[in-house]
Amino acid sequence: MNEQTPAPDEAVGGTPAGTPVGHDGTRVNATERAAWSIDGFAGLVISLAIIGLGLWQMIAGVISATEAVDSFGSVGGAVAQIVIGAVVFTVGTILASSLTVIAPGHTKVVQFFGRYIGTVRKTGLRMIVPLATRKNVSVRVHNFETSDLKVNEADGNPINIAAIVVWQVADTARATFSVEDYEDFVAVQAESALRHVAMSHPYDNDAHEVTLRGDTEVINAELAREVAERITLAGLEVIEVRISSLAYSPEIAQAMLQRQQASAIIAAREKIVEGAVGMVEGALQRLEAKGIVELDDERRAAMVSNLLVVLCSERGTTPVVNAGSLY
Repeated sequence: MNEQTPAPDEAVGGTPAGTPVGHDGTRVNATERAAWSIDGFAGLVISLAIIGLGLWQMIAGVISATEAVDSFGSVGGAVAQIVIGAVVFTVGTILASSLTVIAPGHTKVVQFFGRYIGTVRKTGLRMIVPLATRKNVSVRVHNFETSDLKVNEADGNPINIAAIVVWQVADTARATFSVEDYEDFVAVQAESALRHVAMSHPYDNDAHEVTLRGDTEVINAELAREVAERITLAGLEVIEVRISSLAYSPEIAQAMLQRQQASAIIAAREKIVEGAVGMVEGALQRLEAKGIVELDDERRAAMVSNLLVVLCSERGTTPVVNAGSLY
């Protein structure tokens, strides 16, 4: 039985695979755009003027109705005037309710009866579309530190690792409608990316490859790319990602410390031996060049052995002085 699976770059209904899916199976294609708004102080003046006009109409209607009652005249015109005044007053009140204050570093995502109509980024007092709902979305720079994760690095050793993620909202529409909670979304995706990067590289080794401890800048750049790819769906952008904590897990930390100490001792010994050989070689060449002493192969080997012991020993050596003849 052969079944064809859709290609990775295909999506349900012919929409791109990277587009978020709504609860009804449709794709959420909201992208930020500018919403209509005017200066709030001008809108406030207009609203107060309309409210004042409505009040004047209602008061004038009440006065006319009172006079008509006293003179036993018709009150129909007065009632109409009161109704018109009430309508005008209501319109002014609705306009006044559309005033909103936007602080620096914040935006207002505007919806009109459930439909996204745009985002207001201009700060200060603004008047937006009447009867519209608005949601405050911060576009300031955020940062947080992931929890201390315990993962196995590329060589299978358990390590504890954490990172600091600096991010901000780039598309307010996607951040609002593509995910349930964009702050929780970026936290979870950052930890997932951190786990993936930590498992892809060894903590430290002698091979010429990228390691978590030795190539911090490369790891930070790779981690930033990983996080950016995962959260772009929600209209978020990464500014910086840096590893804040990195260590072997406590159960193997002592063993790994001993291995590092052993590697350091071996490297130091190699350097000492290399230098000692050069010093012995130079000493023999100078002795022979100046004709101070002639040594056969056996005594040359003994001198080389003694010099290497003196030069490579960890502690000070006590020489034995031969007070007799050379032979």
